[in-house]
Amino acid sequence: MIEFDSIGKSFGEHRVLIDIALTLKAGSVTALIGPSGSGKSTLLRCVNLLEVPDSGTLRVGDAQITFSPGRRIAQAEIAKVRRHTGMVFQNFQLFPHLSVIENVMAGLVILPQWDRVRARERAAALLDKVGLAAKAEAWPSTLSGGQQQRVAIARALAPSPQVLLCDEPTSALDPELSAEVVDVLRQLANEGTTMLMATHDLRLAASVAHDAIFLKDGTVVEAGPSSELFSRPRDARTARFISTLTQAAPIV
Repeated sequence: MIEFDSIGKSFGEHRVLIDIALTLKAGSVTALIGPSGSGKSTLLRCVNLLEVPDSGTLRVGDAQITFSPGRRIAQAEIAKVRRHTGMVFQNFQLFPHLSVIENVMAGLVILPQWDRVRARERAAALLDKVGLAAKAEAWPSTLSGGQQQRVAIARALAPSPQVLLCDEPTSALDPELSAEVVDVLRQLANEGTTMLMATHDLRLAASVAHDAIFLKDGTVVEAGPSSELFSRPRDARTARFISTLTQAAPIV
């Protein structure tokens, strides 16, 4: 479903991603973990080209782009990749001037140009799926953080993407509210949704992700089944990172 082949990305002189090579299968749920500045959010944002790699080849579904310095990526190429993806942001990114159901509809009536009746039916079904059918006509400002993130998940799912990308989906939430979001993501994982998430939340990664990838300084240090990586990391750098986080918030 997703393949990174020698992906590199720099911001000025700072190399953020260095020759990343990974393959993620359809139906897999993968957590990108690592310290701040490790490159995990940048790698996630490269999938839907919110950040454009400098080098390497990216494949998402049947879309493939090869990057090189100085090459401009055509909007048609970007659109083809983005059709396969839905994005859930750390800080929800809901439209404050739209109701909850209109936020979910937005991704259907703006770009795919669904008619409003069909879009509203789809949005209502997704709000029911994330447990917020009763909040359809509410304003985002009246919702808790956990509810807003669940609306954001419903919006990302609206066009039926092949891959759901989640950038720190629980980091802006307290533990009680983050549990609401974890429950929704776990349900999606159980339904076979392909997900890639960048997260500091090891409880989210351990309970939802099948696989985990530890990044540090822009490189992949270790990758494998999440249960093994968290309980028996092979690399000392991975072990130190996990130990630091689990002391602050034990995995349960």
